[in-house]
Amino acid sequence: MTSKQKLELTWIGKDKTIKVEPRILIHDPSKDYGDKNTDNMLIYGDNLLALKALEQEYAGKVKCIYIDPPYNTGSAFEHYDDNLEHSTWLSLMKPRLEILRNLLADDGFIFVQIDDNEQAYLKVLLDEIFGRSCYVNQIVWKRRGGSANPANRLNNVTDYILVYAKAANTPIYPVFSKTDDNTKKYIEERFRYVDENGRRYMKSPIQSPNPRPNLMYEYKGYRVPTKGWSISKEVMEKWDREGRLAFPDDKSKTINRKIYLDEYQGQPISSLWTDVFVINPMSGERLDFDGQKPEELIERVFRLTTHEGDLVLDSFLGSGTTAAVAHKMGRKYIGIELGEHCHTHCIPRLQKVIDGTDQGGISKSVGWTGGGGFKYYYLAPSLLNKDKYGQYVISKEYNADMLAAAMAKHEGFLYAPDQDQFWKQGKSSENDYIYTTTNHVGADVLAAISGEMKDDESLLICCKSFDAGVANGYGNITVKKIPGAILGSCEFDKANYNLNIINPPVIEDEEE
Repeated sequence: MTSKQKLELTWIGKDKTIKVEPRILIHDPSKDYGDKNTDNMLIYGDNLLALKALEQEYAGKVKCIYIDPPYNTGSAFEHYDDNLEHSTWLSLMKPRLEILRNLLADDGFIFVQIDDNEQAYLKVLLDEIFGRSCYVNQIVWKRRGGSANPANRLNNVTDYILVYAKAANTPIYPVFSKTDDNTKKYIEERFRYVDENGRRYMKSPIQSPNPRPNLMYEYKGYRVPTKGWSISKEVMEKWDREGRLAFPDDKSKTINRKIYLDEYQGQPISSLWTDVFVINPMSGERLDFDGQKPEELIERVFRLTTHEGDLVLDSFLGSGTTAAVAHKMGRKYIGIELGEHCHTHCIPRLQKVIDGTDQGGISKSVGWTGGGGFKYYYLAPSLLNKDKYGQYVISKEYNADMLAAAMAKHEGFLYAPDQDQFWKQGKSSENDYIYTTTNHVGADVLAAISGEMKDDESLLICCKSFDAGVANGYGNITVKKIPGAILGSCEFDKANYNLNIINPPVIEDEEE
């Protein structure tokens, strides 16, 4: 019997799995801004390495992910190497999307913006990673008008946003619009009446299409049904007092309800977004950054899928739009950016948001006046480097705390040092601990630790050297030698993939 085959996208190099090193994140408080107790994170570094650094602690916690990866168009954006060959682009996207799926909450969503160069390939790849049953929709965003004289093809005026849920049939929140093309036409056709106060309104029938004579009552000489679309007599009287009834001259005709335009929320948005416009060159929202997205676009994404206090993530942060919008909307956020514009664009932009001086974008519509803060992190260097003999050794840049945190992450433990017992540096379960040391571990050390352990506790010790057979007498203690314990587990000494300590050792001024 043959194994079950599945529909998938294949490309050169797909079978070469990238084993990403689970780096730790280093907190640099000198670049923090605003509220020191914030959960908002700005991470500087390669986003594949950063996502791997976040995976253990944040798996299943992110409500919404929006990413706008380089489109592989060959247009050579100033801040990105955007001219990757198709197979290379897919090979770099696949591990990122796999980790992003792990980070999503069970009721979470991911939005991936792309143009037509990679849209078809990306759709099939996302089907493979998330499952076709988790595909929600493809949003078509009309981002600009076309040129008058297209040279070689039809005018390209749209981007695509592929939407997937972590779990099939997860509901989104309703969002309404008055400004898309269909709704504007609807308003012009229906809201054509004006009352004595100059308010525009439409007439909405309140009579059942098939009234039953025995279920009707009379209101001011008009016969009104009490079933079907009808409203009770008490509600009719209330609407009448409020001036919300339109009485026809002929009493044989139907009473209508007045629905005022200024109270009309609009129609539910569709998958065609024609009412979100690119940023006006003269707008205060405009930054010197190619590909900057309008804040209104990201706001709509968050309104569809999140509430205040939910965690959102963007691993291609660019100019910082996603973080700025999340901040103004009261969402917690994680933003990752490798380019130097993390410092030249993202940080100054978020500082203005926090100060309340950024009044562009959605600031006025959400009533933003400032507040909050963010913390700044960067990726630690690779844990292992090759020495002059070509052998892997622990990086000299790692101090004892960083080494302990890194080994905890490598072995699947959450780094959380105990204040009372030094050997409890992290845990993988309630009673399973890890201890990392650069000292030699002998029988005396093991005996002392064992004497403090409870019967139901277990311990993994990682060290540079230990006495042969030292742990043989302890069934609940395992001893491993580093770096040998983790060699082969991942790729070391990799600077980036031309794509935590969440409370890590803090860099003091003298260390800098």
